[in-house]
Amino acid sequence: MRHVFIMDPLESVKPWKDTTYYLMLAAAERGHEVFACAQLDLCLRHDALTANATRVETRPDPERPFLIEGSEVVALDAVDCVWERTDPPFNRRYLYASLLLDFLPRRVRVINRPGAVRDWNEKLAALKFPDLTPETLVTARVADLEAFLEECGRVALKPVDGHGGKGIEFCDAADADRASRFARVTDGERRWVIAQRYLAGARDGDKRVLLLDGEPLGAILRLHAEGRELNNLDAGGSAYPTELTPRDVEICRRVGPALRDAGITFAGIDVIDGCLIEVNVTSPTGIQEADRFSGRGLHHRVLERLEREP
Repeated sequence: MRHVFIMDPLESVKPWKDTTYYLMLAAAERGHEVFACAQLDLCLRHDALTANATRVETRPDPERPFLIEGSEVVALDAVDCVWERTDPPFNRRYLYASLLLDFLPRRVRVINRPGAVRDWNEKLAALKFPDLTPETLVTARVADLEAFLEECGRVALKPVDGHGGKGIEFCDAADADRASRFARVTDGERRWVIAQRYLAGARDGDKRVLLLDGEPLGAILRLHAEGRELNNLDAGGSAYPTELTPRDVEICRRVGPALRDAGITFAGIDVIDGCLIEVNVTSPTGIQEADRFSGRGLHHRVLERLEREP
């Protein structure tokens, strides 16, 4: 099989934790061809999409994870899998890259399907399943936030286009500066913000559950560093082994088929205290940590699933 990974620069990859690298490694170990490119390396000539891509040998060596074998123009309609693994945010460049990828024929598997990535905003998508989520408000109005905070007592505030824990903060009804904070996070009521009832279980961490074609693949517990509240690994959190509870399994059973039907092959859902918080579809992470605890070769299981595709 031939795989093209649309990703951040190779020199920025942290091979000891990076999910994209781990998937590339599994592809290489299974004898597949691996190419890497950036979003701006895509080129559409009429209706033919190509990429100015780098052929790489991916190796299990954290000091030299990639060996560059050369560059070439790759006709993307002639490859088996195109992986859109550029880290969020889902900005204007991400949007137009997804529109270019729409020109690929259905025989090329794009992970994840571009239209689905556009439709499943990572902060809002959980609200497709409102009975699984904590009470949530999406608004740009300070008065709405004030009323919601009075009702909940404590809320988590998130940018609607946030990622990696960036921009998340917490607010209590007793905070004297709450009005000015609401004005700031909404940029003077010019930006939507997500307010969510604070879940006390967040103190015990949150679960990242990886889904492959809608089925649970693996999971980790993410726990904040001492003196901090955010559990995200990019915000200083650490990963620990965990098991899925019956409630976690029920959430996967509800969310998984919808993801699969939308063309989302590889996703990561975040669960706190039995509530669905986020649905990550752009460049979900955590497979190395989950594999380290399970020892089941999860990256190879992803490639095996793709190899079985007709």
